[in-house]
Amino acid sequence: HLYKMMDNDVTSGSGEDSLDRLLPPVNYPRRKSTTLGKTEPPLLRTGTRTIYTAGRPPWYNEHGTQSKEAFVIGLCGGSASGKTTVANKIIEALDVPWVVLLSMDSFYKVLSPEEQALAASNDYNFDHPGAFDFQLLVTTLRKLKQGKSVKIPVYDFTTHGRQKEWKNVYGASVIIFEGIMAFADKELLQLLDMKIFVDTDSDIRLVRRLKRDISERGRDIEGVIKQYNKFVKPAFEQYIEPTMRLADIVVPRGGGNMVAIDLIVQHVHSQALLASAHQSQPLPQTLSVMESTPQVRGLHTIIRNKDTSRDEFIFYSKRLMRLLIEHALSFLPSKVTLSCVCVCVSVCQITGVSVLRAGETMEPALRAVCKDVRIGKILIQTNLDSGEPELHYLRLPKDISEDHVILMDSTVSTGAAAMMAIRVLLDHDVQEENILLVSLLMAELGVHSVAYAFPRVKIITTAVDKSLDDFLHVIPGIGDFGDRYFGTDAPSSWSDEEDQELPSC
Repeated sequence: HLYKMMDNDVTSGSGEDSLDRLLPPVNYPRRKSTTLGKTEPPLLRTGTRTIYTAGRPPWYNEHGTQSKEAFVIGLCGGSASGKTTVANKIIEALDVPWVVLLSMDSFYKVLSPEEQALAASNDYNFDHPGAFDFQLLVTTLRKLKQGKSVKIPVYDFTTHGRQKEWKNVYGASVIIFEGIMAFADKELLQLLDMKIFVDTDSDIRLVRRLKRDISERGRDIEGVIKQYNKFVKPAFEQYIEPTMRLADIVVPRGGGNMVAIDLIVQHVHSQALLASAHQSQPLPQTLSVMESTPQVRGLHTIIRNKDTSRDEFIFYSKRLMRLLIEHALSFLPSKVTLSCVCVCVSVCQITGVSVLRAGETMEPALRAVCKDVRIGKILIQTNLDSGEPELHYLRLPKDISEDHVILMDSTVSTGAAAMMAIRVLLDHDVQEENILLVSLLMAELGVHSVAYAFPRVKIITTAVDKSLDDFLHVIPGIGDFGDRYFGTDAPSSWSDEEDQELPSC
């Protein structure tokens, strides 16, 4: 490994290492990416929103076979060259779900007390290959590429050390890996399906680094310039710039080069089937909608009415949940035992998992039907900056892999949170065919997203509505279920179409 060869020369910015000894030759055999033949179905994309979540790569072809590995894009370039900007623009232009951005900055080595002292005086070389933990980086990226969950260290640039809490990531369809030494290790290069070098003028990089280190990392201007002249510039010339020859694509001017970014996006689309929802397709066979009896229609009329009081909303929602849970249990396998005394019917081992917070409202209905059922919880919340779902809390029984899991969420709109929850269950070795997604109300978009990504998951609901509004709320829907149930009502965002499309008794 490169990090072993460099370990004794961390603080040196002008070592005698030969780059050719560390890197493969120009004709180094490239790792073949996961390509799909021309007979594969076209891309299925919504065109309305990009959903970035964590989880196993939900890649399936039309035969239901899951792809084995994610598509990894490597982004290399000098410090402050605009790698993160290019990565974010690629993510935005891809417009596909399940993208993970992995930064090499997270994998700086843990410094000794002596190295900490050097770092405090700007005398430690963070731009040398030996400053990175390549062994951990390669192991993490390989697992992530295989769709396995990983723990990623969180690096604090102010203290020059790792924080105690590490971040959990659950894989992706596309992984964008960026770092100044992204091409500086042979094993690492073999994991990259596409290699991109971001080439930016040195003066621009210096100005960007000054702004970033002073405003974001609490450095002083003299220390930044000292570090740049002593370590950053020599390291770029010796270790980073020569790796440009290994790149498949060189992007001049960084994030401002939209022509290059568009070409990259087109290539990624041609190399991998990135599944997304397709509303024009028929509803999947894995979907089961409860029979629309007069009772069900009446309950829907009450809870969909925005003027229904909170007490009545809770009462009639609970009644509908009870019917839904009883309907869901009919899809679980059972065993009939005959004796001279009676006929006994036993149901398989069941675990209920609620997607907090609204999914928790369905737990009493499940407990009322299954007395000793075990309950797990997953907290998924929307990031206010990106508008994307993120996993914040997880509590599951240790032996859940042997159970049939009833995954409960009150409503499903885009399906992003439900898919994240399913991928968490899969990562805990729950069999896909043993998962039942149970929801009071779903949008067609959410149904298609879940069914396409996980074709063996059973989807059970009381009704499916046609579309979403600009706020990604189901139309006509029932408003924000959690706010109405818990009494934390937000300002009304009901659509004008709702009054026209409410079901009637």
